[in-house]
Amino acid sequence: MNVELVNTGSELMLGRVLNTHQQFLCRRLADLGHVVSRQVAIADTGAEIQNAVREALGRADLIITTGGLGPTSDDITRELIAELLGKKLIENKNVLTHIEQFFAQRNRPRPSKTSVETFVPAGAEVFLNATGTAPGLAIKIEPNPFRPDKKTSWLVMLPGPPRELRPMFDNQIVPLLKREFAEEIFICRTLRSSGVGESRAQELVEQDLQPLVRQGLEIGYCARPGAVDVRLVASGATAARLIHAGEASVQKNLGANIFGFDDDEIENVVVQLLNAQKKTLALAESCTGGNIAHRVTNVPGASAVFLGGVVSYADVVKEKFVGVRAETLAAHGAVSEAVAREMAVGAREKFGADFALGITGIAGPSGGTVEKPVGTVFIALATASGVEVKKFLNAWDRETFKQVTATQALDRLRQMLSA
Repeated sequence: MNVELVNTGSELMLGRVLNTHQQFLCRRLADLGHVVSRQVAIADTGAEIQNAVREALGRADLIITTGGLGPTSDDITRELIAELLGKKLIENKNVLTHIEQFFAQRNRPRPSKTSVETFVPAGAEVFLNATGTAPGLAIKIEPNPFRPDKKTSWLVMLPGPPRELRPMFDNQIVPLLKREFAEEIFICRTLRSSGVGESRAQELVEQDLQPLVRQGLEIGYCARPGAVDVRLVASGATAARLIHAGEASVQKNLGANIFGFDDDEIENVVVQLLNAQKKTLALAESCTGGNIAHRVTNVPGASAVFLGGVVSYADVVKEKFVGVRAETLAAHGAVSEAVAREMAVGAREKFGADFALGITGIAGPSGGTVEKPVGTVFIALATASGVEVKKFLNAWDRETFKQVTATQALDRLRQMLSA
């Protein structure tokens, strides 16, 4: 089955809005076994919209457009597609009633501009919008004059706002797809790792996977700040067997570097391990600027294990709040193994935690020296049995530096908890 997406919106082309529709729809469709083969983003102009939809209709079994169904002057997808297909726009009384009720429930007058949303292409299936006014539309094009083989295609039009598109797709479009298209066997499994680079990860896993690749397994790699995803994909009757065998092989070769699967984030894994072992965590962050605390507190259940932290950015704060000695700072400098060690020990004692992380480094772009270049970072982990400090060189931009360093610190704790 050939699936294509057409995302409309001049704001996408100007870089003013992030195109989240691609990620959401591609993931949902893949979970149904329908992998998107192509997606395009185009401006809100008549020629661009018609050309993109016409081209997609020449190839695809299912085309999904997003945006351009609202009441404003740049919402022209509905009209242009009706014109392309030679269909009249007819007022739909159900849509009219829905819009009137939508504004009445909110005690607001209905803008006259919303009248345009009540007109739909003749023969279209209409999906009322539970969180907005613009309806979704689906048209069965049978036969499809744009395809050389004249095979049937479905054209689905969804509203642009994510709060409207997402529930409409899940609750109304998915049943349509299940009704009209046979669900295909497609399995995607992602193994998430840290502490190893993308090229090294490939070296470790590729050779043992080759027999499975020859049987149809697909491998992909995705580098993230401080982490690498190994993606295994298979389709058809042998998919489950290939994925199972591939996963076992990757786990054998990457071992303790694997911190999770699919949508797991390392902070979720750490919080789960701390909860399972009834242990607590405290933080003394400098160069990460609270990034670790932010990520940990994003996880439900973190309140049971995360006691608190200090963003000890200035030397005086390191001294006053986490007990770093002035002599240590004078002798070794703020970015040093000795200071990281005292930060972790001090945070553990101040908060009464089982574990504490102390992080200090040079995020750049200035401040480096020959002995301590930009990107130098020390990560200390304090436990009841002592303190371990590791040195890294994360020579990235400031934001990436913070993300990578935070991931390294969390991974160090994860490995200790897992061991």
